[in-house]
Amino acid sequence: MSLNLPASVSELLQRSQRLFPGVDWSDVALALAAGLLVYLALSAGVRLAVQRLQRFSARTRTRIDDGLAQVLARTSTPLLMLVGALVALGMLPLDDRWHGRVSQLWFAVVALQLGLWGQQAVGMVLRAHHEQQAPGTALSASGTLMGWGLRGLLWLVVLMAVLSNMGVDITAFVASLGIGGIAIALAVQNVLGDLFASLAIAVDKPFEVGDAITVGQVSGTVEKVGLKTTRIRSIGGEQVVMSNAELLRQTVANFKRLQTRRVVFNFGITYDATADQVAEVPGIVRGIVEADSALQFGRAHFKGFGESSLDFEVVYRVMDPSFEVYMDRQQAVNLALMRALKQRQIDFAFPTRTVNLVAPPGLGGLEPAPVAGP
Repeated sequence: MSLNLPASVSELLQRSQRLFPGVDWSDVALALAAGLLVYLALSAGVRLAVQRLQRFSARTRTRIDDGLAQVLARTSTPLLMLVGALVALGMLPLDDRWHGRVSQLWFAVVALQLGLWGQQAVGMVLRAHHEQQAPGTALSASGTLMGWGLRGLLWLVVLMAVLSNMGVDITAFVASLGIGGIAIALAVQNVLGDLFASLAIAVDKPFEVGDAITVGQVSGTVEKVGLKTTRIRSIGGEQVVMSNAELLRQTVANFKRLQTRRVVFNFGITYDATADQVAEVPGIVRGIVEADSALQFGRAHFKGFGESSLDFEVVYRVMDPSFEVYMDRQQAVNLALMRALKQRQIDFAFPTRTVNLVAPPGLGGLEPAPVAGP
């Protein structure tokens, strides 16, 4: 019995016979069925393994089983479908040329899946390390840049391995990349300068995301450290974007790492104070500072004789680095000092100047000049 097939179908069958000589359609059907079964079995196996690991990790305190579950969950469905197709191709009676291509595809599929698992593992390790160092905060700049670097290196290794398996001369390829890299580096010097500056920020860590810093005329909180720019939310509310290279050329003051705040302030009292009153003032200041548990007294001295005041200098430390706490404690010290000096009838000095007029010899005094009448 002969089948009357459309011309397009007949032509397709003829081409397939030429492409796969000696392959019967029953073999194709059997291979497709086997490939579908392999795909379904692998998909079900991966889902079952992930579920088992998640249930097991819920009963343990270690993070290893959690990590294994998340890594295994990164298994690619398209790659599993490709595995089923490769199994089907392997069951067909193909010539050596096709078996070689199938072998290369097998290597590429395995390498890509290992790359996906490795990428997931890198992200998990970096996040776990960051949670141990600074729980509840965003990933630091060094962690972000390190993640980019490790993922880039991972995929570069995967690409080199796949190309080598396909017969590509890796040595020549790497050499061509080097020449092309030099040309690109000359063309984008400023961009590379910012890139290396971002790497310097990641390695040296002058600041991280969330730190309060001052750079030149800009004061604010670091929001993001990118490959080219750093974004700072200023105290005025606007976002300031600075290139990394320009930022590192300036002095950076990092207030996040401030542990205690050293305070130096000066005041003066009037010249009509007696020596005993002057000697009493440092003890008054010391008592005020030591009465506050948030402060640590340093010193208080009669510093010298000013133009219109007897000057004192006081040094103490605020044990909390917060600027708001410092201002609150300084205000409390100032008010307590005003009350204490008021009780002892000691007055604060203010700028004054006394002018003495001396009459020229022989005049005996100064008299107002007569005013001419109309």
